[in-house]
Amino acid sequence: MTPLTVGFIGIGVLFLFLFSGMPIGVAMCLTGFLGFAVLRGLESAFGILMTVPYTTFANYSFSVIPLFILMGAFCYNAGISTDLYNTANKWLGQLRGGLAMATVGASASFAAVSGSSVATAATMATVALPEMKKYQYDPALATGSLAAGGTMGILIPPSVGLVIYGIITEVSIGKLFLAGFIPGILEAVFYIGTIALMCRIKPSFGPRGAKTNLVTKITSLKNTWMVLLLFVLVLGGIYFGISTPTEAAGVGAFGAFCIALGRRKLKWQAFKRSILETIQNTAMVILIVLGAMILGYFLAVSRVPTTLANTIGGLPVDRYIILAAICVFLLALGCVLDAPAMILLITPIIFPVVVNMGFDPIWFGIIMVRMCEIALITPPVGLNVFVIKGIAKDVPTYTIFKGILPFLLADVVHVALLIAFPQLSLYLPSFM
Repeated sequence: MTPLTVGFIGIGVLFLFLFSGMPIGVAMCLTGFLGFAVLRGLESAFGILMTVPYTTFANYSFSVIPLFILMGAFCYNAGISTDLYNTANKWLGQLRGGLAMATVGASASFAAVSGSSVATAATMATVALPEMKKYQYDPALATGSLAAGGTMGILIPPSVGLVIYGIITEVSIGKLFLAGFIPGILEAVFYIGTIALMCRIKPSFGPRGAKTNLVTKITSLKNTWMVLLLFVLVLGGIYFGISTPTEAAGVGAFGAFCIALGRRKLKWQAFKRSILETIQNTAMVILIVLGAMILGYFLAVSRVPTTLANTIGGLPVDRYIILAAICVFLLALGCVLDAPAMILLITPIIFPVVVNMGFDPIWFGIIMVRMCEIALITPPVGLNVFVIKGIAKDVPTYTIFKGILPFLLADVVHVALLIAFPQLSLYLPSFM
């Protein structure tokens, strides 16, 4: 068999492992090891297995992952999510659908310090769902806005998804962060607009909440300064060249720790919980990264990515048709994988294709992370849907998916806009 044939067989075996329920990191490690053994011999395969873990994780840049995860854990345990929702509620709650709009706004703000879609969805559901039930919001709108709003966790910087993409492709993480800012804000605007349109068509979907005066609204902003501070410390340091992404992550984690202490919310149990969550999530990501690296060596010697890039790039069709096919493939893959796993598994294969077609790698990073977000809420499987279902136990899964459909339409329009106008993603990075 030719190396190329072995490569494609290896990809097929990988998906068999995934559908059998094998953890993604283990599946990629095993596939990469076996494939490399077939092409280069068992001794070389064991050599890869011995050297890759150290050479990969001795890299200073990988410390950015646990630091951003730790920052999000401290923010969660400091109760920042509750303050963000209460502030957004005071500004938007009196509108039709205002509580759902406040949920989206608070999710966008919390995403700026969390970096995780699942964590954002779970956190905001715990805070916002009881309030929306109190005002008799339509269950589909309530749960749909929570599931969709949670997806912003991996686009609005700092984003673990963008960090992983940057490490794999060797694209500037700082530029990726800046590239995600405008699309992330636009996503929140699209979601809020969707809620407003739904409640205009059928006001009973989202009854008005309690009214607040201007003084109360302005006073509530005092509870949001810590998020703005962290955001400025992290992104401002990167933008002005004061700190690298890794150093900014360290500053962000320390800043979140100080804020949690200052708010007297970081008791010993909360501190231990933050550290444990960080260790668990980091270990999961590291195993997946390791699997992706070993699989990458196998794919490199099999020449699958290079062959695909040359073949697809030479097809007599418009490159945007190929991009659309890649986007549909990512949505389908979201049925079996979470966002970090998707990025790590697919990027080594499709990145050469995208670059060969002349697309900007920073812009494509935003598109890829955006498609991973949509996959989190796409029927029949969407990880965020089941996170919300675990909290809203009395709401049928069908109802949650029904509530998500309007937001999926907004997602399609949003992605089309990002593709049609790449400068929405590339404008801010151009200043670095």
